[in-house]
Amino acid sequence: MGLGGLFLACTLGALLIVLTLRKAAPPEKLRVTTDWIDELSTERYRPMLRILDSDEFRVLRSQPGCDREAISRLRRQRCQIFGNYLRSLQEDFGQVCLALQSLMVHAKQDRPDLANVLIRRRLQFTWGMTRVRWRLALYRCGVGTVDAVNLLRTFGHLEDELRSLIPSVALGA
Repeated sequence: MGLGGLFLACTLGALLIVLTLRKAAPPEKLRVTTDWIDELSTERYRPMLRILDSDEFRVLRSQPGCDREAISRLRRQRCQIFGNYLRSLQEDFGQVCLALQSLMVHAKQDRPDLANVLIRRRLQFTWGMTRVRWRLALYRCGVGTVDAVNLLRTFGHLEDELRSLIPSVALGA
């Protein structure tokens, strides 16, 4: 890769990071309800791990009459669905962060431990989201694969933290 290609790659990478950070900003309005918490689950996002599975594309290629255009169309559709999952995951992550911030503000005692967890998870999530979006852009062009397992794991850890802090009475248990 020449100097021009390296510059272009760095510029695109920096742009992707800025866009991800802008989207990762916490939502302005807390929409957390007991129903939302009850429905909150990393399991909701498990299908996104299979959407871009290369085995399905291999099977499609082996079918008679399958051409490059059909595969390209399927790839675009799958990338769009995956992107929708990412947006939803990012919104849920932002709501969980906002709920944890609210709990810290209203806690009877200071919670520096929770603040540290929140900062660490936000950084992990932002970095993970940046990596996944970058790999998705490459995948859309037919290059590489996309792995969102660590992103879901980070979300799951923060979800667990929120559930551990919400009194079971508030959840209707």
